[in-house]
Amino acid sequence: MNQNVNKLYHIAQKKSRNIIGLMSGTSLDGLDVALCNITGYGNNTSVKVEKFITWPYVQAYRNKVLEIISKKNVNLENVCLLHEITGLLHAEIINKCLKKWKIDALQIDLIASHGQTIYHAPRHLHTHKNLPNATLQIGDADHIAVKTGIITIGDFRQKHVAAGGEGAPLAAYGDLLLFKETGRDVFLLNIGGIANFTYLPVKGNVFSTDTGPGNTLMDAWTQKNFTGFTYDENAIIAKKGTVQQALLQELKSHPFFSLAFPKTTGLELFNMPFLQNAISRTGNNKIPINDVMATLNRFTAETIVHSLQKFINLKRNPIIYISGGGMHNPMLMEFIEKEISPVQIVSTIQKGIEPDAKEAVLFAVLANETVAGQPDVFAKHLKGMPAVTMGKISFPG
Repeated sequence: MNQNVNKLYHIAQKKSRNIIGLMSGTSLDGLDVALCNITGYGNNTSVKVEKFITWPYVQAYRNKVLEIISKKNVNLENVCLLHEITGLLHAEIINKCLKKWKIDALQIDLIASHGQTIYHAPRHLHTHKNLPNATLQIGDADHIAVKTGIITIGDFRQKHVAAGGEGAPLAAYGDLLLFKETGRDVFLLNIGGIANFTYLPVKGNVFSTDTGPGNTLMDAWTQKNFTGFTYDENAIIAKKGTVQQALLQELKSHPFFSLAFPKTTGLELFNMPFLQNAISRTGNNKIPINDVMATLNRFTAETIVHSLQKFINLKRNPIIYISGGGMHNPMLMEFIEKEISPVQIVSTIQKGIEPDAKEAVLFAVLANETVAGQPDVFAKHLKGMPAVTMGKISFPG
């Protein structure tokens, strides 16, 4: 038997596994690295997050990715090179983290690498009826495996697409195993670049769905108008503005918001041209900068609230666990909490998972299922999502 296959066989049989989960989102602020000790699999999964850090990206790398992310026309050589560069960079970051944490690579069973999404093209976005859903992540897992010496599982989203899904969001798979409760409905709300939630009902089918933009439009507007700032920290800009109802209605008029749940989207739709077109349709191209930010803040809040309210049933004692950078935006959260009341919104830290680490942890859980689990656990609960285990396995040698 190949020694790597033999090693994987023994890892799969262990009672618990040390897995490093990696996540790099659309904000491109850095690589989330979560070292998790995962016991069991399937409905018997339990996770202890041993270490977590967001390792910041240097601006030069961010600029290279920004040249190709979510753009239809790009330099193919740059895409090819960044696929390798991202894998090498992520491997370097892992090695630095292990050194910082004084942990030997031999103590790590697996790495779960999401990669960097550069284009997301579900059928409803590309609109070619005879073509499939598609999504593309860069950051070659073979480079990570070779440079760290650790078996790496990556490219999770392709199996989801191959089995008939849209490749996103995948949170439902991990959320089902970690957060489902008896006696009440649970929502897992994540406000990243794109906002999404997982619905875990007491009875019935589980699903994850995007709701629309999270931070992406607010971040883009900040970067366009305020040199040196990447996001509206503490909603300072938005608080100085007034919500412009005409612009808000134009933003909300996009057909995406009329699509049935679950659904996915990305920066390919919610970007600066989307915003500029909405502003133009108002007939007022001189809306004050702060007013635009206030309106974008409300746009994110209202589309999240509208989506959640379709499924909230107060008789089932619902609770919302929140994660993602948007939870730190006080103006955004004030509106959501007011509109969702009396439903309680609490941090995932109450479940032992730091909010900023949640997505990286979820991919560690998916990797755990790849080597030790069975897709049957998903078949019983997921609505409109393929019951599959995901990820391609890369050996160090």
